[in-house]
Amino acid sequence: MDSTMIAVVCLGVFALAATVFVFAGAGADRKTVKRIAAASTRGASAKGRAGSAADPADRRRKQVAETLKDLDRKAKKQRARATTKQLIEQAGVTLPISRFWIMSAALAAVVAFLLYAKGMGPWIALGGGFAAGLGLPRWVLGFLRARRQKKFLVEFANSIDVIVRGVKSGLPLNDCMRMIGQEAPDPVGSEFRLINESQRVGVTVEDCLKRFYDRMPLAEVNFFQIVLSIQSKAGGNLSEALSNLSGVLRDRKRLQGKIKALSSEAKSSAAIIGALPVLMMGMVYLTTPTYIMPLFTERLGNIMLGGAGAWMFLGVLVMRKMIAFKI
Repeated sequence: MDSTMIAVVCLGVFALAATVFVFAGAGADRKTVKRIAAASTRGASAKGRAGSAADPADRRRKQVAETLKDLDRKAKKQRARATTKQLIEQAGVTLPISRFWIMSAALAAVVAFLLYAKGMGPWIALGGGFAAGLGLPRWVLGFLRARRQKKFLVEFANSIDVIVRGVKSGLPLNDCMRMIGQEAPDPVGSEFRLINESQRVGVTVEDCLKRFYDRMPLAEVNFFQIVLSIQSKAGGNLSEALSNLSGVLRDRKRLQGKIKALSSEAKSSAAIIGALPVLMMGMVYLTTPTYIMPLFTERLGNIMLGGAGAWMFLGVLVMRKMIAFKI
C-alpha cells in the first residue's frame, strides 16, 4: 500500500471519528439542555410552593402593620387635651356635666364675694373667683383621676394573668373578662363590667376597647387594646401574647418604682427650694412686718415681688421638667 492510500484511509478514519464526536456532542448537549430545563422547572415549582407558603405570613404581617398604624392614629387623636366631660368620666365621678358647671359657678361666686368682703378690689375679686371656679374643680378632677389610675395599675397585670390562665384552660375570652368584672376590685372590676355589658348589647370588641381606652387613657391599656385588636384581626396565640404583655407591664411598674426612688432626692430638693422663699417671707412678715410691707405697698416693691415670683415660677417649672421621667 503506497503512501497515498494510507493518507486516504487516515483521512477517512479522522472524518468518521469527527462525525461520531459531533453527533455524540450534540446528543450530550440535548441531554444537558433537557436536564437544565427539568431543573429549572423543579426550581420554579419549588419557588412557587415556597411563595405560596410565605403568602399567609406576609399577609398577616401586612395586616398587623395596618392595625398598628390605625391604632397609632387613634391614639394620637386621643392624646389631645381631655374635655371636662372626659375628665369626669376618667375620674370615676357620677356627676352630670351641667351640675358640675353649676357647682363651679357657685364656688366662683362665693370666692369672689369673700374676696370683695375682705376689702379687695372688684377686679381682684373677679379674678380670684374665676380662678377658683375654673381651676379648682378641674384640679380636683385631675387628682381623682390620677388616684384612680394608680389603683387601676395595681391590679391590671394580675387581671391579665387571670385571662392568660383562663385562655390556657380553654375558657373563651369573654368568660375570662366576665370573671374579672365579677371578682376584681374597682376600678378594674368596674371597667371590665362595662366591657361585658357593652358586648352584651352588641358592641364590637374593637369599639369596647376604644371606649375602655377613652375612660382609662393609660399606655398599659393601649398595649392591651393593641394585643386584642391584632389577635382578633390577624389571629395568633392569645395566651402567649397576653403573657408577654403581663411581663411588660410588670417590668414597667418595676422601672417606674426605680425611677421614683432615684428621683426622690431631687424632688425633695426642688420642693424645699420652691417653698423656702415663701416660708422666709412669712417668717419676716410675722417678726418684722414693717420691713417687708414696702413690697406690697410701694409700686417698686410690687414690681420686684412680681419679678421674683415670675423667676421663681420658671425655676420650679425647669426643675419639674428635669425630674419628671416618663416611660
